[in-house]
Amino acid sequence: MRAGLWRHRDFLLLWGGQTVSQAGSQVTIVALPLVAIVLLRASTLQVGLLSAATTTGFLLVSLPAGVLADRVRRRPLMLACDLVLLAVIGSVPAAQAAGVLTLGQLYLVALATSGCGAIFLVAWTSYLPGLIDPGQLRDGNAKLTTTQSAAQVAGPGLGALLVGLLGPALALIADAGSYAASAVTLLMIRAGEPRPAPAPDPGTGPIRRLRAELGQGLGYVRREPVLRRSAAWSGTANFFVIMVETLGPVFLVRLVHLRPAYVGVLLALGAVGGVAGGLLSGPLTRRIGPARLSWLSTTVFTLPGLLIPLARPGWPVLLFAAGWTSWTFGSTLCSILMVSYQQATCPPALRGRVSAALRWINWGTLPLGALAAGALGSRIGVRAVLWLAVIGGCSSGLWLLLSPLRRMLDLTPAPQC
Repeated sequence: MRAGLWRHRDFLLLWGGQTVSQAGSQVTIVALPLVAIVLLRASTLQVGLLSAATTTGFLLVSLPAGVLADRVRRRPLMLACDLVLLAVIGSVPAAQAAGVLTLGQLYLVALATSGCGAIFLVAWTSYLPGLIDPGQLRDGNAKLTTTQSAAQVAGPGLGALLVGLLGPALALIADAGSYAASAVTLLMIRAGEPRPAPAPDPGTGPIRRLRAELGQGLGYVRREPVLRRSAAWSGTANFFVIMVETLGPVFLVRLVHLRPAYVGVLLALGAVGGVAGGLLSGPLTRRIGPARLSWLSTTVFTLPGLLIPLARPGWPVLLFAAGWTSWTFGSTLCSILMVSYQQATCPPALRGRVSAALRWINWGTLPLGALAAGALGSRIGVRAVLWLAVIGGCSSGLWLLLSPLRRMLDLTPAPQC
């Protein structure tokens, strides 16, 4: 299986393009809030609003994106998203160079980026099972997740370097270029894609048909016990994780007195956990069992996340990286298991809508968490909010621990609906 993917030309193209694109996206994750904080002197609440805009597209677009991904060919859809993102991200350094950059533009860029990103990810999750064999899904997801985590290591470091050399706005040129690279690799894939299934009930109105199709994806997740608990864990965890991501740059720059260029380096150190999770997912799954590993990875393995608010100037700033590492390690392990289970068990005709339903639940909490972080940070202080966030994040794995998964060893597929 492993050798097969290493010789699978089309998978390697998809993998390579996404590796470059993910590295570029990490540059934006570092640079975009620094544009607001450093160049536009944004307040804590305004930073929270920007973070909310960066994730609101997932809440607004994910469900209809699933219907779209089941009704059109997915590779051209992903290609269109790459080209739009190239233009949108590239507008920030262009506006800064022209002296017309505003917070309003940053909010619009963040909304457009999250919307296109949601469509791309729903299409990508549905596209992969048709590109490789079913028995290769866990290996393929592990490879993609590992390099995604590696991009989270290299990307912030690259972002920190570019921010230091060019400034936050011009650093975004790297992300724009990464979307161009992703588009080229998608164009080079040779494998054909079957014609999507036609929309059902052509006699009904388009609004009623859309509602029915959206309900099919959500209904499948609600009936499938493993996916239902996975969605509850991920949605809860993301609410608290985004609070740390939103206030992390503010905390590190204004309370820990870390230079803006070093913020990306610190985030890169934390992302090492994701790389380790991807590399160790296979051995740990074989040794512990996928069901048991799912709740261990989200409870025991994430407890060092409580170290994040203890960061102080000097060497204790590394406590932030240590806590972040534990979170990325545990979440990567569980995500590989849950995504592979979803792709292997979901009926092909429903893949886009089920993926969209899960993304909507999992990521719909992100703008809510970002808004909560900005509002609470303004009232009770940044460090206090971080304490609330890490306690909530470390408790989110209880959704899996206090479920039948605790008494299972393997993830037995449920009957397909």
